Amino acid sequence: MGLLEDMSIFVRIVDAGGIGKAALQMGLAKSAVSRRLAELERRLGATLINRTTRTYSLTDAGLRYYDRAAEVIDDVNELNGAMTESATTLTGTLNIAVPLVFGLSHLMPALDVFIKTHEHLKLNIDFSDRAVDVINEGVDLAFRIAESMEPSNLVARKITAINRTLCASPAYLERHGTPQTPEDLKNHYLLGYSIKGSSIGQLRDKKGTLHRISGQNKLNANNGIFLKDMAVAGHGISGEPHFITWEAIKAGDLVPILTDYQLLGSQAYVVYPKTRYITQSTRRLIDFLVDYFGETPYWDDIS
Repeated sequence: MGLLEDMSIFVRIVDAGGIGKAALQMGLAKSAVSRRLAELERRLGATLINRTTRTYSLTDAGLRYYDRAAEVIDDVNELNGAMTESATTLTGTLNIAVPLVFGLSHLMPALDVFIKTHEHLKLNIDFSDRAVDVINEGVDLAFRIAESMEPSNLVARKITAINRTLCASPAYLERHGTPQTPEDLKNHYLLGYSIKGSSIGQLRDKKGTLHRISGQNKLNANNGIFLKDMAVAGHGISGEPHFITWEAIKAGDLVPILTDYQLLGSQAYVVYPKTRYITQSTRRLIDFLVDYFGETPYWDDIS
């Protein structure tokens, strides 16, 4: 290997959080990665990483070298990508992490179209609602659903809006009455998404005032489809995203309530490491998804 390859391995070690993790991501033996790091340090005449059998830490020289090496690797990858930008055939493997329900219900049809266009591209997909560690797990692209993205070592790009509406089944509303104000919710059963602390959220009125949703927390679960189905069965009021409830609402199985108020929603983002050049395949997929879903996705048509 040459100097550029050794630099790339060093950057991957730092990004991954250790030699062992970097070796696993690259499909190399840990001993081979250690040798390449030692060879780079010999060439430079400086120790870049202090390492023991259990820990490792960047030296001052390593920190300075990492910042410049990451820029060099990104520049080289960007140059190589620009030379093949016009190519229509995407190859290689993309490692993607997506939320379970959103991935199965809405990302699958989108990827079906994308893969048919790029038949030589391989996808490895992790369906999970956990917050995947993009860098340490070697993920090229991860989806996040959040109100906003906090500053981090990840680049975030918005894919589409994720709106929500409070709703309940006709049978439930017949038994318990239809709430007319947020304060009325205290007399109703709420179905909460437990990953977010069992809270449905807040309502904003037309003047912009926020109203806390408070009710009888009858049932909590970490799966939106289950909560939607329980709402359809008449067990309470749900505030799940439209991408889960839209078909039930259009079919009349769920009825929107408190429609003069807006339930605070979120956004769907894709994230990837700042220090990693975004490949042509990743960039093409992101652009495709932005166009596919749009600012107003099809699931927001619930009228």
